[in-house]
Amino acid sequence: MYEQFQEHIENDFPFLQDKKLVLAISGGVDSVVLAHLCDRMGLNFSLAHCNFQLRGKESDQDESFVRDLAIDLKVPVWVKKFNTRELVGEGSSVQLIARKLRYEWFEELVEQEGFDFVLTAHHLNDDVETFFINLIRGTGIEGLAGIPVQNAEIVRPLLDFSRQEIRKFALSNKIRWREDSSNAQDDYLRNRIRHRIIPLLEDENPDFLTSFELTRNHLKDTTALLKDYAHDLHQKVSVKKNGYLYFDIRKLSSFSNPRAVLYVLLKPYGFTEWDNVYSLLHAQSGKMICSGTHRLLKDRDYLILDRLGEKEEYPAMLLHKGEDVLVFPQGRLICESVIKVTNKAKNIAYLASERLVFPLKLRRWEAGDSFQPLGMKGQKKLSDFLRDEKVSLFEKEKIWVLVSEDTIVWVVGHRIHEAYKVQPDSLNVLKIKYIG
Repeated sequence: MYEQFQEHIENDFPFLQDKKLVLAISGGVDSVVLAHLCDRMGLNFSLAHCNFQLRGKESDQDESFVRDLAIDLKVPVWVKKFNTRELVGEGSSVQLIARKLRYEWFEELVEQEGFDFVLTAHHLNDDVETFFINLIRGTGIEGLAGIPVQNAEIVRPLLDFSRQEIRKFALSNKIRWREDSSNAQDDYLRNRIRHRIIPLLEDENPDFLTSFELTRNHLKDTTALLKDYAHDLHQKVSVKKNGYLYFDIRKLSSFSNPRAVLYVLLKPYGFTEWDNVYSLLHAQSGKMICSGTHRLLKDRDYLILDRLGEKEEYPAMLLHKGEDVLVFPQGRLICESVIKVTNKAKNIAYLASERLVFPLKLRRWEAGDSFQPLGMKGQKKLSDFLRDEKVSLFEKEKIWVLVSEDTIVWVVGHRIHEAYKVQPDSLNVLKIKYIG
């Protein structure tokens, strides 16, 4: 196995050979064998052990074993104790909490101690078990493709090796390890799959692991192909505008299977309720659904994607007479006195200075606001104006207005008030340019 491992590192992970590594070690046979393999190769590594204090004396004995192993291998060791059970809330899983604590600590080690990569001892059997866990819980093709070989700084160099190969190497090299008594119990789904389901499959096909590895590799190839396809799809059906991603509904609907297209496009943004996502294509404007990280809005002919975040409250700001620049959360206003209108554009307002009362106030628009849009007679609710301008719900959240006394003189980036337009006899003109 050592020769295979060495070849695997040299061919698939050559970048590890001159990096500072930390190896996640439990004391079990998998991680202990990985430590010995790395030692034989002369890799620069340290050990990192999590004591979750879930098995009383056994947990402390695991820690002592790892500390002794570090002495034998002449490598540094890092140990972290967690009061895991105290952190498990109602409805949460001990395993999930432990996993979260483990990886958060690894991130801290990487940042604080300057490690380049974290090695974990996940192997082929772990990958099989993960496949069935994801299959049972319901997942896309990414979940069935199994554990990634590398995820950012996390590297899993044993994924091509089976539990049997690892144990055989340990026995033939007289390597000691710790047995976790909880692995023999069927309290966890992973253990039930390991003890009940996989043996049945191996009875049907003694080469089941080899067959699984072939299938896993095909699924990973398919996943990579889908990522390339997703890139092409984005170019065909979406466009970035004003910080949002717009998906053209007409183009989405032109595909023979728009549901599958939406899945490929939106899976990276955390959406899982695919019936709800698909229904947006035919929903009324204003309908919105959210994932844990993003929100998706139906707005006329588009689905608009935005990152989910807390709604921020911004205080009003004052623009004093003679002030050149006013910076605000959506950009900045550049002000100057001119003698005539020269460049008409939505992001530029020309205002008759003699009508303005300084300081002007810049604030977010509010329900109930109204003004007289340039070129129109009478007042109009700002909400109606924005609807007519086809401003989406997301964009409305970022609309600011410039106010003189109690009158909106400019809906920034859209339209000025009719009464403040420059007249032929206007002597002073204030030009304000909005840069987003």
